[in-house]
Amino acid sequence: MVLADVSKVKAVAFDLDGTLVDSALDLTVAVQDCLSELGLPLCSEEQVRLWIGNGAEVLMHRALMFATSADVEETRLAEVMPRFKWHYQQNLQKHSRLYAGVLAVLGRLHDSGIRLAIVTNKPYAFTVPLLAGFGLSAFFSLVLGGDSLDKMKPDPQPLLHLMHEWGLKEDEIIMVGDSKNDILAAKAAGIGSIGLTYGYNYGEDIALSCPNAVCHQLNDILPLIL
Repeated sequence: MVLADVSKVKAVAFDLDGTLVDSALDLTVAVQDCLSELGLPLCSEEQVRLWIGNGAEVLMHRALMFATSADVEETRLAEVMPRFKWHYQQNLQKHSRLYAGVLAVLGRLHDSGIRLAIVTNKPYAFTVPLLAGFGLSAFFSLVLGGDSLDKMKPDPQPLLHLMHEWGLKEDEIIMVGDSKNDILAAKAAGIGSIGLTYGYNYGEDIALSCPNAVCHQLNDILPLIL
């Protein structure tokens, strides 16, 4: 399974969590600290890994549903979110790490003249310092967080916005990510996608979402793009 015509590719949009950065443990600590503060039962890292992918509010909503064994009203979630965000800010880069090959792959693409963007569901306020902390900021010409626009992945709006900003056609950009949200957004935007098997995808095989290609390591994407 290969991408249609790599000679036309001018840009690559990358997801962040589960694609470039393994942030699950820091997110787990933040969720646990928030639940502890509320006097609720704690979740495990394994559970948090299954909850990541739809933004901070959905992550905390899932954690509260687990801890209370009940649905969570929007007003209750709105009350809790500032505390979660505070806890995550304290743990943004304590345990997170780059996946193997990230710096080399981004450097190779950047040096080849490929424009790079981040399209993540992570709040923008956390995305920018995390990129800076890992020395990744210079690689990316545009960064879209989950709250940068009205909608986030799997809605195609972020990718369509990126294509409009850079004047790209559908065959000139590829989405690379570890979640079905990335693949669904790419399909809805009419662009190609590469699914990664090592990240967070709700315990599902990324191949089930039918990306144009499936890779087990990040450096495997290079022959598909260059």
